[in-house]
Amino acid sequence: MRVLRRAAAMVALMLGAVGMQVVQGGAAQAALPTAAVVLGDSFVSGEGAGDYQPVVDASGTAQAFPGWSAANSNAYFCHRSANASLFKASLPGIQDRFNLACSGGQPADIANPSSARAKGRSVASQLDQLRAVAQTHDIDVVLIGLGSNNTQFTFGDVAELCANRFIADAWTGWWEFWAYLNGDVPQEPCTVSDLATDPEVVTATTETTAALRQVLDTLAQIDADGVHQVVLQTYTNPLPLDVATQYRDEDSRTDTRDKFRALGAERYAAGCPIHRASLAPGHMFSQNLGTLVKNAYTTLAAERPAADLRVLDVQKAFDGARLCENPGSPTGVLATPVRVQDGPSGTPITSLSGWDKIGIQRLANTCVTYFQTCQESWHPNAAGHTVLGQCLTGALTAAPRTIVTCARNANGTLTIS
Repeated sequence: MRVLRRAAAMVALMLGAVGMQVVQGGAAQAALPTAAVVLGDSFVSGEGAGDYQPVVDASGTAQAFPGWSAANSNAYFCHRSANASLFKASLPGIQDRFNLACSGGQPADIANPSSARAKGRSVASQLDQLRAVAQTHDIDVVLIGLGSNNTQFTFGDVAELCANRFIADAWTGWWEFWAYLNGDVPQEPCTVSDLATDPEVVTATTETTAALRQVLDTLAQIDADGVHQVVLQTYTNPLPLDVATQYRDEDSRTDTRDKFRALGAERYAAGCPIHRASLAPGHMFSQNLGTLVKNAYTTLAAERPAADLRVLDVQKAFDGARLCENPGSPTGVLATPVRVQDGPSGTPITSLSGWDKIGIQRLANTCVTYFQTCQESWHPNAAGHTVLGQCLTGALTAAPRTIVTCARNANGTLTIS
């Protein structure tokens, strides 16, 4: 009997060596190729990194670039980049990689078609897309970036709010503001409560946790061998806590003065059209997003102590290389500058010098009507995604069920701890 058991074990080893799996009943099947997948929103889809790939829409049609004046609901504008961090990470043993994330993705999009909500895109639920991958692959790595968009607030709305207040303040004098605009265009710096209140963060955490729970439940049902690593990534702020000295005043005007067009144009060109006083609240917002993800992790890790689940905290991954943090911005930074177009032309405006407030309003309206003309703004660029890929590599080699921090050092190296 012992000899028979040894013989059976030897057969199993031989089948494994040639890519076969032994299954109950004695049947054998080919081992599925291994896969890494990414789910979530723009910070993991590759928004800002260029080289966007066609995206299969809800009808099963692959959508390539549809033109700048197309509806923003087009699946292509998920902006799934070949330069996204998942494709830049070193993942030994992984044969194929799948980007299922979508720019603007919300927790509801995990289990439901994105088109089921306002401003969603025409793509199937991310879980349905995940199930399709599991039909042909053994899913071993799952990267998830979720939480910056939800029913309470979205990253795009937050960024738009603060940038628009700065631009309005820079180009509109107080007398124009009251005489022609009736004082109804906010021009003051953003505060923490403008971006996300504590109750809003609590609700967003609940939504995100529920969506992540659905992902884990689905993986338990569909993963070929039941073994997979799940990484929950936080967010990093594209802007510094303060701008470099050269961006603080122009023509003896700071952003605390009435109308400062030269300074406004200078900061726009550098990629950071925002009040200095808005920077600290912006970082508090980013920290709240990080806390949101960590709290979701804490809940899920307690529920599933055997799960290989971890947090990748990247809030410090762009330290020293943020927009306007150093002279010469946006050269050498890890995030995309704010850029708009004058109509859906495909040509980004890189300088606002000489523009009047009527022209500025036209640019703002273009962003509202054709969001794809400005949606890359303030996201990790290709270099930034390379850094995030290195962070992911480090997170996957860490001990299970931990919070892994990835921080950029002054010399550009990363410390992962």
